[in-house]
Amino acid sequence: MKILIVDDEKLAISRLTRLLNDLGYDDITSFDNPVDAVKEVTKTSYDVAFLDISMPAMSGIELADTILSLKNNIFVVFQTAYEEYALEAYKAGGLAYLLKPVNTDELQKVMTKVIEYSKQSLDSKKIVGKRGDKLYLIDIDDIYYIKADLDEVIIKIKETDVYVRRKIGDLETLLSGKNFFRVHRSYIVNVDKIKSMKSVEQSKLQISFDSISDIVTSSKDGAKEFREYIEKRSL
Repeated sequence: MKILIVDDEKLAISRLTRLLNDLGYDDITSFDNPVDAVKEVTKTSYDVAFLDISMPAMSGIELADTILSLKNNIFVVFQTAYEEYALEAYKAGGLAYLLKPVNTDELQKVMTKVIEYSKQSLDSKKIVGKRGDKLYLIDIDDIYYIKADLDEVIIKIKETDVYVRRKIGDLETLLSGKNFFRVHRSYIVNVDKIKSMKSVEQSKLQISFDSISDIVTSSKDGAKEFREYIEKRSL
């Protein structure tokens, strides 16, 4: 497992590196400058990044945004001496939050979680997402639709909405070959979950689903392409 540590305090880097070594992890790269870390991430893939939240050149929250926009399969763990950053850290896509000085037992729990989610996210039938501080492993077959929302997407499952820090185009590629269709630049629908469709103004389609009350409206071009897709599948 490849680990990245970014912290402007060299003593904090040394301590975390030692604790990780004690737990059996030795493939570790560290930086005390977040700008240098960004350059490294463009060249190298990492499984997990430990980011200090409070750094002068770039905050850990800003760094997480940058890293996840470059490589969205990295698990981010924030570490800081300030407990009040917890909610902001989770909103930024953090898998976990460690308070300094880092405790070995807490670090072990975090690494166990990283390994668990790494294994399960390798399954192409699963997508990792969050709502608040709760993580979801979403089965692709359980998705009703996906909605673009700024720099992330909202995935609608029966129980709730789950947030995933990926671009909608990335998920469109991931779902290629499965029965999903992008009916609008902001929406991908699971065709198998559709209950009914009806034409509305400008030949757009209004799509409703089994078991939920949500309605998705296609674009004009999306409706045309979707009708063609449905016709081909019915032949």
